[in-house]
Order: sequence, then structure tokens, then C-alpha cells
Amino acid sequence: MQNATHVVVVDDHTDIRDLVRQYLEQQGYKVSVAESGSSLRRILERQTVDLIILDIMMPGEDGISLCRRIRASEDIPIIFLTAMAEETDRIVGLELGADDYLVKPFNPRELLARIRAVLRRATAPAALRAMHERRTVRIGHWRVNLGRQEICGEDGVGIPLSTAEFRLLKVFIERPGLVLSREQLLDLTVGRTADIFDRSIDNQVSRLRKKIEENPKNPSIIKTHWGGGYSLCAEVAFE
Repeated sequence: MQNATHVVVVDDHTDIRDLVRQYLEQQGYKVSVAESGSSLRRILERQTVDLIILDIMMPGEDGISLCRRIRASEDIPIIFLTAMAEETDRIVGLELGADDYLVKPFNPRELLARIRAVLRRATAPAALRAMHERRTVRIGHWRVNLGRQEICGEDGVGIPLSTAEFRLLKVFIERPGLVLSREQLLDLTVGRTADIFDRSIDNQVSRLRKKIEENPKNPSIIKTHWGGGYSLCAEVAFE
């Protein structure tokens, strides 16, 4: 396991730390555990860390403070573990630069999927530079101009996107293949959480599909996962 990806699990609950460590080690990861911010700092001082799984609510220094401290000097990917009631903290964490979050209780397989997605983004610096420098992304047969907030088909005709549609598409581009719930999409696009009757994301997805899908009623680019949310299924290439 010398060259294995090193993940640190920071949580004050021993059962959660042990569960995540055991599962990730079975998947081939090198895993360290920390019960507090001071324990995490000791690990960071002595070892190279590829990703941090960070609980928000902990005695002493909480996950928000730790995230702020880490982001001041490091660019290590961070996935938050949060409780359902921690809506404000979850949004603050994303604003501070956390890469993703997962709500407790969670399925270890979903955590694994999010770890892989975050690491894919973190280990593709050339592609990310291309996205920011050239400002063009290809999704299937569409070209997305990130600077002008528009998409172009094979005919080269630009189709403008609303701010809401553009934010939503950008979130999908940054997380290809990852199933995102309505709540996560709201967090990542407008920084607020959904209530049980909130269908604004469904409406935004519907409007976006009308612009990018050949058949919006049978979509192939943005797929629906019943009970799970939505995912971008088309290939993403940075030009």
C-alpha cells in the first residue's frame, strides 16, 4: 500500500472512523484517522495526504474552522460529513472551498463514489487549466463557452443560457457521472437548501434539457435517477 491514495478520516465518533477506514482499506486506499483538528494537523505535518473526509460538528475546533485553516495553505481535496440539520454550515463549507459533502447517515459506497469523483477532478490539472484558460468545454456534440455563457451545436450557432441554467450546467461539468441530489444541486448552484416541496431544480433541469437534448423527454445527456437526483452522462472534454 506504499503508493496507495492516502485518505484521512476526521471524526470524533470512533464507530464512524472505524467503519470508513475499514471500508476504504478494503478498496485499496491508505487510511489514517483523526479524532480532532490537532490530530489532523499532526498527520499533515508528517505525511502526504491526498484527500480529507471531514466531519463538521466536533468538540473544540469544528470542521468549518479546520477547512478554513487548511484552505489558507493547502489545496487538499475535502469532503464534508454533515448532519441533516447543518444546512448553514454545509453551505459555508462549500463557500470555503470544500469539494463535496455527504449527509449522515450515509452509504459507504456513495462515499467511495464521491471520493473517486473528487480525486478525478483533483488529479486532472491540465484539463482544469484548459477549462479556465480557454473557457471552452465539449459535452457530446455541444461546445460550451464558459466566458459567454452559451452553447454551440455542430452548426456553430450560439444558444445563450440563463444564469441559472449556466450555473447548473457548470456544476454537472465539474462532476461528470456523479449522481447529485436536488439538495446538493441547490447548495452548489445558489447556496440554499431544498424543502420537501421545492422543485426549482427540476424546473431548471427541464429548461436546460430543452436546449441541449435531442429528445428532452428521453434525455441522454442529463439523466434522472429516481430517488437519487441527476447526473451528466455525456463525455466531457476540455478544449
